[in-house]
Amino acid sequence: MVVLSSSPQKKSSSPTLYHFPPRYRIGLRVSTLVKAFSADRNNSVRTSYEGVRLEEKVEDVAAAKTRLDAWISSKINGISRVRVQSSIRAGLVSVNGRVIDKASYAVRMGDEVNCTIAKLEPLKADAEEIPLDITYEDDHVLVVNKPPHMVVHPAPGNARGTLVNAILNHCSLPTIALSDVGWSSEVDDVSEHDLNIDVHPADKLSCEETSSCSIRPGIVHRLDKGTSGLLVVAKDEHSHACLAEQFKAHTVSRVYLSVTAGVPTSASGRVEVSIARDLNNRIRMTAAVAGRNYSGSARHAASRYKVLEVLANGGAALVEWRLETGRTHQIRVHAKYIGFPLLGDELYGGTKDMALSLLRPRTPSIRHFQLGDLLSSIERPCLHAMVLGFKHPWTGEYMHFSCPPPVDFSGVLSQLRSISK
Repeated sequence: MVVLSSSPQKKSSSPTLYHFPPRYRIGLRVSTLVKAFSADRNNSVRTSYEGVRLEEKVEDVAAAKTRLDAWISSKINGISRVRVQSSIRAGLVSVNGRVIDKASYAVRMGDEVNCTIAKLEPLKADAEEIPLDITYEDDHVLVVNKPPHMVVHPAPGNARGTLVNAILNHCSLPTIALSDVGWSSEVDDVSEHDLNIDVHPADKLSCEETSSCSIRPGIVHRLDKGTSGLLVVAKDEHSHACLAEQFKAHTVSRVYLSVTAGVPTSASGRVEVSIARDLNNRIRMTAAVAGRNYSGSARHAASRYKVLEVLANGGAALVEWRLETGRTHQIRVHAKYIGFPLLGDELYGGTKDMALSLLRPRTPSIRHFQLGDLLSSIERPCLHAMVLGFKHPWTGEYMHFSCPPPVDFSGVLSQLRSISK
């Protein structure tokens, strides 16, 4: 039985009824409820799940051994799995009368599950008057063109000046507690497990895997600090849940442009190599090769690439990437794995010395000084999120956006092309 309320209520004597807060004082059977939750967007689709209560027995044989968070999210239409996980960690979920605080708990046939969806606390992140390059905006989503060197969300060492701070100044956003589960990203400049973001005025939540968890308003996916390009932001909880599901299902279209040091051997290809956190450097990811222990942290990753243009007589290349999965630093790790790291990517081998070793032999001596200045001027990995496409969470319309690379990226391209002459 699902109960939606703003305060504790007595259980109904009928196991087939669903109860709503006073302003929604109606009772519906299961089949009717599912239809109501998914039908008319103006009257039925919820933008907030605070206080939703689920009281139900596990009766489906196929559901046995399903993760607790997955089972609950399948019973409450439109809610994000991450939102359910935060409620579990807050001690608001019990099975057979015993509080369960592990989202990975496997439900069994006959289990009596009781869950109350946790309240979303207001933000502690401060709004800042930072210019935004807005590509598209309506009442539910915001698509922005993130400049290079801007951090997406507050983190240790980057408490201010982030995209979240700028967005909070621009519009009101929901607060979403997040873990790695269900996230799709290109992404993070710092370790996701090391984040402890204080957002105004919410309390910090505990993560399933670590002692801290990040809270980001409306952020559905992320880009590295150094990566420029398109990013979608949810402006309400339903939009967040819907977009998160699209990223999880890998139905979001994402195309990136990069400049690599050297030219990939094949003009196009698919890289399918799992990615894990580097055992020696927690801010770096690595290709998970056989024979090494990654403590179960390796995650499947697949990318497709295509060489669009050979630059500097074969010393570099303009390469397009399409993501099949979204893992932390995926493109950067896969580019390094195939032996052609991104220019400017010091963390993954695209150093100035490495680039010089490839470019100098292919560059006329009269251009060597220009080449040195060019490589010294590159202050970030040459990576740009050029295309983003997704289904609108409310209308179902497919939205497609693109934006050209910023000045620093296009300047590198221009100079490499001139060196080729």
